[in-house]
Amino acid sequence: MTDPATLTPRGRRTRDAILRAAEEVIGARGFNGAAIVDITRAAGIAQGTFYIYFDSKEAVFRTLVEEMGRFTRRSLSEATAGAKDRLEAERLGLRAFLEIAATRPLLYNIVEEARFVAPEAYDAYFTGFARAYSRNLEAAARDGTIRAGDAEIRAWALMGLAVTLGERYGQRNPEADRDRVVSEVFDMLERGLRP
Repeated sequence: MTDPATLTPRGRRTRDAILRAAEEVIGARGFNGAAIVDITRAAGIAQGTFYIYFDSKEAVFRTLVEEMGRFTRRSLSEATAGAKDRLEAERLGLRAFLEIAATRPLLYNIVEEARFVAPEAYDAYFTGFARAYSRNLEAAARDGTIRAGDAEIRAWALMGLAVTLGERYGQRNPEADRDRVVSEVFDMLERGLRP
């Protein structure tokens, strides 16, 4: 597999075209239903060109999972940059995540399928998020903007909530009122379920 850092601008464009085509084809058909020839056809390149950039369909798949991680972290970081405290960051982050699920549903499919196709990539995707999330929650507990508790468990719980909501109200129902979803979730998070 070619190191992206060594590519020319034209090479980066070709590699990106392969990734966008793979996102479309694998995201729509699933890993087993997609063939390299389908990806190269969608990218508008010769099949041999694919192998200049990726060793296999598995390699492009793993790259898409990694790309989703980088894209999501960057998007959430941008969305929460101006938050006044951790609770506001959580609210803004959930809203941004629902938007990602609605606007990149095929890439979202790929991450979910990674659980079976590339479990180590799937684990790395979520474990990386959980580590950073835990650190943010610990910092918020130290500065008193949230109650102290087990940051790792809370991170996984909040991620699970976001993933499920992203599937239901983003990916599968892109026309959902995401602001209403976020408001309801935060009413529950801030006030609990007790009457």
